[in-house]
Amino acid sequence: MRKKVIAGNWKMNMLPNEAIEYIEAFEALVKNTKNEVILCVPYTDLFYCLNCAQGTNIKIGAQNMHWEENGAYTGEVSGKMLKSIGVEYVIIGHSERRQYFAETDDTVNKKIKAAFANHLKPIVCVGETLEQREAGETSTIITTQTRLALEGLTDEQVKNTIIAYEPIWAIGTGKTATSDDANNSIKQIRAEIEKIYGKDIADEVIIQYGGSVKSENSKELFSMSDIDGGLVGGASLKPEEFAKIVNFE
Repeated sequence: MRKKVIAGNWKMNMLPNEAIEYIEAFEALVKNTKNEVILCVPYTDLFYCLNCAQGTNIKIGAQNMHWEENGAYTGEVSGKMLKSIGVEYVIIGHSERRQYFAETDDTVNKKIKAAFANHLKPIVCVGETLEQREAGETSTIITTQTRLALEGLTDEQVKNTIIAYEPIWAIGTGKTATSDDANNSIKQIRAEIEKIYGKDIADEVIIQYGGSVKSENSKELFSMSDIDGGLVGGASLKPEEFAKIVNFE
């Protein structure tokens, strides 16, 4: 039985003092959940959030990383650096990174391998644009992105990769894929993993849904057969709202 993993992606929001206040309020609201709770925060908040979350059930993740451990990459942060301060998770290949910062399937794959080399758990994003969806290309896009992201990984690494299916047209738009549509897309991703790595491994991979998840729709989405939680954007910025999503049962 796969567990539910619910991660908040704060994106470029929250100053350190705001992050501290958030965790102090949020911790009490989610302390009894049986679901895994992750906050993926800006680099400037990582140290403060890690300190604040000590002794709680809240895990802390970063939103990006470079695939090299060090070097002349001004403005970048490596997996080795993230691990050195106690970060556990890292988002890789978010659509905003692909759209605005030239992320490719190749760089996503390099970053996943670097994450595992530094004992970080990657949350890997895949998803189609509105144009691709309307052209009937959803299945091709998300299965290709999944296959290329996981290329060269060991069976054990694949099992420990979290995939977040985030239809790009639903991110921050208020539009959400229907629970059936989201579940069917995630089934296709799982089937692609099964084709390459076998059913046993595919059945273990956590696959989240992301795209305008909120407390009103979280229970319906997370109750579907193949949806193993969510990667939550805007709704994760308010501790009370995000706690309702985490405690969706």
